[in-house]
Amino acid sequence: MNIKVLLADDHRILREGLVVLLDKQPDITVVGEAEDGRATVQLTRKLLPDVVIMDVSMPELNGIEATRQIVTEVPGVKVIALSMHSNKHFVKGMLKAGASGYLLKHSASRELVKAIKVAMTNQIYLSPEIAGVVVEDYKSPAPDTSAFAKLTPREQEVLQLIAEGKLPREISASLNLSLKTVEAYRRQIMDKLGCKSYADLVKYAIREGLTSLDY
Repeated sequence: MNIKVLLADDHRILREGLVVLLDKQPDITVVGEAEDGRATVQLTRKLLPDVVIMDVSMPELNGIEATRQIVTEVPGVKVIALSMHSNKHFVKGMLKAGASGYLLKHSASRELVKAIKVAMTNQIYLSPEIAGVVVEDYKSPAPDTSAFAKLTPREQEVLQLIAEGKLPREISASLNLSLKTVEAYRRQIMDKLGCKSYADLVKYAIREGLTSLDY
């Protein structure tokens, strides 16, 4: 069986390294690459890969929401998170969104091929460090106060685009919403989060991992 893989990461050098790693496998083929979350969802619909390797923090649409959309819209596709973040709300967010695995970028060379093959057997693969985070959260659960719990998926999308410096008309075009609707979402988000300014929204989005200063 040949496993078709789509790579989603906004860092080209990392994607190139993963292509080299996966091309050495006789039963794995990289069928596409994406550098933002929205493109990842679109390419998944078009290419129908078996597995998507998904960075958690990406521009346009974060990996958690991209995963949720893919799992909902393209049944059967496995998503494996490949991230530098071991924070439990990223891990929980990806697993709740439907990811079939979560590993850290520094262990990709050792674990990625195994994670892909485990996911293809309908099991979940977790790096040892990530498994520890999941077990600890299971033993001592705490209320989820992250943006992923406070905001709806659409509100998260709008907040991420605001934090990335997009103008209202750009958000309107990107999400196919009217300017009036975009403004209504902005007010809802500020009310829910208790933010008083755009600067507060940007700080919140960065802290919660909805966006990054790298973009």
